[in-house]
Amino acid sequence: MTHPTTLAEPITAAQLVQAGLLRIGPGCRVHPTTVFLAADLQGVHRPIVLGEQVTVGANAVLHGGLTIGDHAYVGHQTILGEPEYGYAVREYYSGAGGTTILGTAVIIRAGAIIYAGVTIGDDTTIGHHTLLRTGVSVGARSQLAANLTVERGTRIGSGVRCSPGSHLTADTVVGDHVFLGAGVRTINDKQLIWRQPEIELALTPPTFGEGCKIGSGAVVLAGVAISAGALVGAGSVVTRNVADNTIVYGVPAAVYTKG
Repeated sequence: MTHPTTLAEPITAAQLVQAGLLRIGPGCRVHPTTVFLAADLQGVHRPIVLGEQVTVGANAVLHGGLTIGDHAYVGHQTILGEPEYGYAVREYYSGAGGTTILGTAVIIRAGAIIYAGVTIGDDTTIGHHTLLRTGVSVGARSQLAANLTVERGTRIGSGVRCSPGSHLTADTVVGDHVFLGAGVRTINDKQLIWRQPEIELALTPPTFGEGCKIGSGAVVLAGVAISAGALVGAGSVVTRNVADNTIVYGVPAAVYTKG
């Protein structure tokens, strides 16, 4: 038995405004190719709100539940408020939308993808082609550079700098004023077991204390705590906790002591 293909009739921005599902503040510049998707995959409609003097580039896709603060900039071909669908991190996602908030003067550069349930603080910049998955939060005045992957539930503080090409595993905690170099890798699974719920153990993401600094290419293993003010050398593999204001480097990373 075959089923006929159906194409939904497009809903224009004007129709969304009339229905109360799209609010565009004064002074906004929205490219005519912008796509507004108020309904999620469950058919639930949520409003899309743009504050004053927001700029939205060409071919951006804005999903229901999204609020963009005043003076924000959204680059070309960005996706904001994407509903999660399918299997990921031991759960199945149904395509339900959520509340996604971009603060005042946030900059989202071209090609970035931000899922539903993300919160980004004021004056924060998200780099080109960076991916923020469901439930990520980023504080104010942080800078996440290009080509980052930030997995579900990760919490990033204020004044944080993440250099290009790094990966933050699900539920990682990054304190205020942390500096992560380029190509940093984090791990939350000590057993490397996938889709075997009868033997899977709890995931244990690493944590980064306030003001710590992680050199480029470092790998931080599951459950490791990098404490406040610590410094991890470039290319290190960190297998155990690092105390406050301690310098470690090497494979595996060891405490630096002056000779």
